[in-house]
Amino acid sequence: MGHIAFLAREVPNAFGDRKRLRAWLERVAAEHGSRIDELNFVLLSDAALHGFNQRYLKHRDLTDVITFDLQAGSGIAGDVLISLDRVRENALHYGVPISHELRRVMVHGLLHLLGHHDKKKDERAAMSALEDAYLKVY
Repeated sequence: MGHIAFLAREVPNAFGDRKRLRAWLERVAAEHGSRIDELNFVLLSDAALHGFNQRYLKHRDLTDVITFDLQAGSGIAGDVLISLDRVRENALHYGVPISHELRRVMVHGLLHLLGHHDKKKDERAAMSALEDAYLKVY
């Protein structure tokens, strides 16, 4: 079993039941024929995540999640940076609990590390369907 960390930087730590989250995330990886070696989920403010978005991706817009693939071996390794501000706003917009929206962006980041993409319309639809399916099994 790999290491999964749940961190918060200058925002409240909103992750909740870490044991259940770890088991769920490990299941997602296993169902993709992979395993988690080292995975860090980091909650940040909009401003902090925006800085990463500009510096590393050259994007000027706000986003809810950025994934950095750090894989060096055969298992999953990476950092998933999440804006708690975006999660809260999206949860309100979609009428779901913050915890549900947080899990959505967490699995979204993991799916990126597992090789899924969301640049094209059909890729976004497929990724969204996977997110929904994994949210149901949580």
